[in-house]
Amino acid sequence: MEAPGPWSQNPSPMVDRIRAHRALPDRPVPGTRLRLEGLLPAPVEIFVPARAQGRDSGLLVHFHGRAQVAEYAAHVSERNWVVATVNLGAGARQYEHPLRRFGTLAELVAGVCRLVDMPLGPLTLSGFSAGYGAVRALLRGDADAIAAVVLLDGLHTGYDPAGTPVALGGRLQTDLLGPFVEYARRAVAGTKRFLLTHSAVFPGTYASTTECADFLLDELGIEREPVLRWGPLGMQQVSQARQGHFQVLTYAGNAAPDHMDHLHALYYFLHRLWW
Repeated sequence: MEAPGPWSQNPSPMVDRIRAHRALPDRPVPGTRLRLEGLLPAPVEIFVPARAQGRDSGLLVHFHGRAQVAEYAAHVSERNWVVATVNLGAGARQYEHPLRRFGTLAELVAGVCRLVDMPLGPLTLSGFSAGYGAVRALLRGDADAIAAVVLLDGLHTGYDPAGTPVALGGRLQTDLLGPFVEYARRAVAGTKRFLLTHSAVFPGTYASTTECADFLLDELGIEREPVLRWGPLGMQQVSQARQGHFQVLTYAGNAAPDHMDHLHALYYFLHRLWW
């Protein structure tokens, strides 16, 4: 629900009484917590689950949202993960600008490996809401180093003319979606993994996650399949699309709690991404 440019969004309902919105356990999970400082404008929070210490582990770098959510996802996963959580503020630009420089990702990975004192395996990026700005910046220059991406109700672009929805004659600024299209093609081919979730939130002044997901699917020639099933934490899934290792999962809801559910369900979507 974060604008990719200088526009504010139309307000979404702040309360929803239709879906359950079950919360994750409000307690820390066991493991070691460290901080990587000096590379980005804010410290990177590192977490090594207790059961992953001394074992081969993948690296999950999560952008935007409480570190506890990503830590829980690693704690309950069937895979071993070391987690690095990055929070740089509100808005996609706060994430994109610091991560544009080529080599930042390699420095981040090297810094995490140094702190945890062990090599780490496949690199997965996850971004919630405005965190997609960081993922876009890294895909532009470092896509080869990224094994998988999961975007949690976070994929936006602007309208052209600015602030003019498609229904009023606007068009999507599709060039900003290019890195995601190219990565999705690689996921369809089976060489990468890419899972995208979205709600029905409609910001109004910039393109919604639904519109951006539709654009990706159209570019790839993939059709949605209507479904109706329960998702994690009381979420309600209404459609899906899949080809190769590329997935789009659609969930009902246009309120702030519906949006936040995507973040808290990272544990579920991380499992769907890799299994």
